[in-house]
Amino acid sequence: MGLKKRLSLKEFSELTYWRLIKLFKKTFSNAHYKYFYTDYFSLRDDFYKDKTILDIGCGPRGSLEWASMCRERIGIDPLADKYGDLRKEKHEMSYVKGYVENIPFPNDYFDVISSFNSLDHVENIKAACNEIKRCLKTGGIFLLIVDIHNLPTLTEPQTIQWSFIMDNFLDFEIVSEVRLECVHRNKIYRNLRINRKIEGEEKSRGVLTAKLKKR
Repeated sequence: MGLKKRLSLKEFSELTYWRLIKLFKKTFSNAHYKYFYTDYFSLRDDFYKDKTILDIGCGPRGSLEWASMCRERIGIDPLADKYGDLRKEKHEMSYVKGYVENIPFPNDYFDVISSFNSLDHVENIKAACNEIKRCLKTGGIFLLIVDIHNLPTLTEPQTIQWSFIMDNFLDFEIVSEVRLECVHRNKIYRNLRINRKIEGEEKSRGVLTAKLKKR
């Protein structure tokens, strides 16, 4: 299957997923996001005051709606132009259609970049990480939550391993790094709340979270 056709099928599958969520839940909730941007990573609300923040693979829920104290809050997603049709409410955060492998912003633009449950969805992991590093200011923070798994799927083609940070962000300061068991499959935020830590790399599945600082 050619790349263009595979990407089209992948994005169709992603959009279908969100449409099914909306069908069964009627509305999109986003109240849970604030906890993972603040308390989970030991950050206070006022840390974000007047900062620019980018959420990679943001989805349609309004992941940055809580962050009214930011100077600029942006979500980037290949399906951003489709998300407005999925919700009735108007969001205050900005949505940008795009791919993390080619972030349409200048060097050193963002104070904070987040990737929550999205980096295993990208096509080129090296290019994605290089773009994150390019767009993040020196001293800026990268917040990561990602599934560790060794079986690629149509929508999650990247098989990210426990060595992900050392493989891709060796030049960043590791402020925190946590490895958690995958207690509930496909329930990444629930696994974070259960917080069952593991040591080493003996498990092939799990959740990796990290707070990294650009030197």
